[in-house]
Amino acid sequence: MAVTTTSTLFRRLVQLGLLNSERATKAVADKGGQYKNLPELLINEKLITSTVLAQAAASISQAISLDLEHYDAASIPEDLRNEKLIRKTDMLPLGKRGRNIFLAVVDPTNIQTIEDFEFNTGLNAEVVVVEYDKLHKLIDKVFDSSLGGDFAESDWDLGSMGIIEADDDDGPGAMPDKEDQPIIAFINKMLLDAIRKGASDLHFEPYEKVYRIRFRIDGILHEVANPPVALATRLSARLKVMSRLDIAEKRVPQDGRIKLKLSAKKSIDFRVSTLPTLWGEKVVMRILDSDSAMLGIDILGYEEHQKKLYLEALAQPQGMILVTGPTGSGKTVSLYTGLAILNTSETNISTAEDPVEINLPGVNQVQVNPRAGLTFASALKAFLRQDPDVVMVGEIRDLETAEIAIKAAQTGHLVLSTLHTNSAPETLTRLLNMGVPSYNVASSVSLIIAQRLARRLCSHCKQQEVLPEQELLKQGFTPQQLPSVKVFKPVGCDHCTNGYKGRVGIYEVMPVSGKMADIIMQGGNSLDIATQAQSEGVNNLRQSGLIKAAAGLTSLAEINRVTKG
Repeated sequence: MAVTTTSTLFRRLVQLGLLNSERATKAVADKGGQYKNLPELLINEKLITSTVLAQAAASISQAISLDLEHYDAASIPEDLRNEKLIRKTDMLPLGKRGRNIFLAVVDPTNIQTIEDFEFNTGLNAEVVVVEYDKLHKLIDKVFDSSLGGDFAESDWDLGSMGIIEADDDDGPGAMPDKEDQPIIAFINKMLLDAIRKGASDLHFEPYEKVYRIRFRIDGILHEVANPPVALATRLSARLKVMSRLDIAEKRVPQDGRIKLKLSAKKSIDFRVSTLPTLWGEKVVMRILDSDSAMLGIDILGYEEHQKKLYLEALAQPQGMILVTGPTGSGKTVSLYTGLAILNTSETNISTAEDPVEINLPGVNQVQVNPRAGLTFASALKAFLRQDPDVVMVGEIRDLETAEIAIKAAQTGHLVLSTLHTNSAPETLTRLLNMGVPSYNVASSVSLIIAQRLARRLCSHCKQQEVLPEQELLKQGFTPQQLPSVKVFKPVGCDHCTNGYKGRVGIYEVMPVSGKMADIIMQGGNSLDIATQAQSEGVNNLRQSGLIKAAAGLTSLAEINRVTKG
């Protein structure tokens, strides 16, 4: 479609007073040839906002409008993912019903292009109006997603070769024998399947009579394959070659990494751990996707007041922010999100991690190596001689690390770290039990975040669950909440795994107030601190989980699972 001032959309926007006719006409005359359609020109030349354009287009055409902010890219039908057609037309099929497709468009008055899309697909289009920016973001997500735009489902078979590369080459196994090619292809398929399904970990497990491969999806392990047990040695050897580990050493655990180049723009790191077991080496791979560190605080699941407290703590020039929870509760993403907010050209940030999971450009990241004498404590000491503004310690494990971190927090540095405790109040008593003096704890710790990850209910199939009021009260809802509470349960469909898709964070965000500091100084325990936190309006993990359940984001069963309530 040529960019002209005679289009229906242009004329109507001018008539509605949403477009300055003189400025817009000049922009079309000067730069119309640089853009493929009118919305692209109007948005990029900042003549109208994406939101206003979508609202006006829906009103002009009387079409339904749709917000694509959290639309699941995986739900776009595979047989309609014609990238060339979609990018050419700036239209995206969101779903299919019989011979009809739901077609997301920015300009519903562009009848010619809509008809071209119908002709190319052989389907009838039911138009929905969307915002330009969000449409392009979703298109990019579909075609430059974790699988990259270079791979189709047809590539994922045991004969597909060369899909995945290690960091530069595959080391000693770069030129495998022909008999190894089925093993390589099978592992390639497993890794790609894990990425496609959104798994966080892969487990390759040998037993006496079976070999089991499991993916951890949304925090739960699922068995996905059972290759012949006779292949156990060859499977572990291939994974060790890719990870640059010693394939001859089978008696001790080893740790390595794989960098998979999925497309020109997309690569994903795997952290690999081997463990000698009775029937062979078990290999566990953790997927480290740097995109998860760039999620942004707005979509991590914090309530508004909790987000405000975290941002206020990050804005302080000194103090200590502690994130606590079990392994796999999302602590790393919370910390990296905070670091991403602080990461500016004016700030010197240093981190000590074991291991460094995600690369953050602009941050000085140190991989601790206890065997070489580089511990958390020694790295921290070195940081304090490097003129730091912000210091992140992967985990406070001992008194020496705790004391140095607290000293840094008391001498003009912002310190971020993690501890393994069950709740925010217990974090303070954990530090005391380590041997940190109470006055140091009271004066240095500014904010504690305890967190869990709950599976998110599938938006396509979740179903309202009718429970008696007595049961809702037993679960923890207050009588005042009952009239408005609606809870949902998982069902299961083609879009999800057992009724769940993705995860949502549940947080207890507790600033250390003056009264809490007094309790610490007076030798109070975690129960005393928890009581004070409740009086100050701090929601514990259970209460925060119930808010998520009442919002329809997760189920009561899931809240019970992750909060042990």
